[in-house]
Amino acid sequence: MKSIQRHGVQLAASLAMAGFLACAKGEQTSQSADSTARNLTLAPTESTAAMKDVPAPANQPAKAAPEKKARPPKPAPAKPAAPAPLMLSAGTRVPLTANDTISTRSAHAGDPFTATVSQDVKDATGRVVIPAGASVSGTITAADPAPNPNSTGKIELAVKTVSVRGKGYPIEASVVSMDTIMKGRGVTKADAAKVAGGAVAGAILGKIVGKNTKGAVIGGAAGAAAGAAAARASRDIDVVIPKGAAITVKLEKSLTV
Repeated sequence: MKSIQRHGVQLAASLAMAGFLACAKGEQTSQSADSTARNLTLAPTESTAAMKDVPAPANQPAKAAPEKKARPPKPAPAKPAAPAPLMLSAGTRVPLTANDTISTRSAHAGDPFTATVSQDVKDATGRVVIPAGASVSGTITAADPAPNPNSTGKIELAVKTVSVRGKGYPIEASVVSMDTIMKGRGVTKADAAKVAGGAVAGAILGKIVGKNTKGAVIGGAAGAAAGAAAARASRDIDVVIPKGAAITVKLEKSLTV
């Protein structure tokens, strides 16, 4: 009987020990499971970090907006090159036409005159130096009428400047030819006085010679004719350059424009 009890106690103790060990092992298994679950939860983060193997980017300052570049100013258009100077050599002839009538009856030395270039004046290479239509100005240096039909009067001109494309250039040139006409002045007061004087003298002479009125009349007529002849012989004849008349000048020195 005692033997059965002792065996029963030992069996109970064994069962108790087995139960204790089973509880301890269950608790250990539970703790291991919890640890494994925790490790599995953390694994993706660690695994991802390991796979990327790139440190987290640091906070970088925001990039400034690019500055708008100012457009460079447009270059000014290039100025046209100044035309090369043109030259006429000494001896070149320049054809002109008178702008106004010049007459010894009204003109005086020192009066101005103008003329117009009638044809293009070209240099040796054919380039136009003075175009037709250019203006020429000068001075009348002499204006003397002919004292009688058997004498000659004179008009002399001096060219001073020529205007080419709006700019004036001084020139030294001489007049080599010009178209002129001789024009009588008609009966003037001086001519009438000469006729009247001749008539009076003739009448007196006729009266003295003929001793009658008829002789005075004849003498007066003869005297008048003589007075008229004297008037014609002493009458001034004007030298005239008509408007549009041709005048040709020759350059004494080269001209550069």
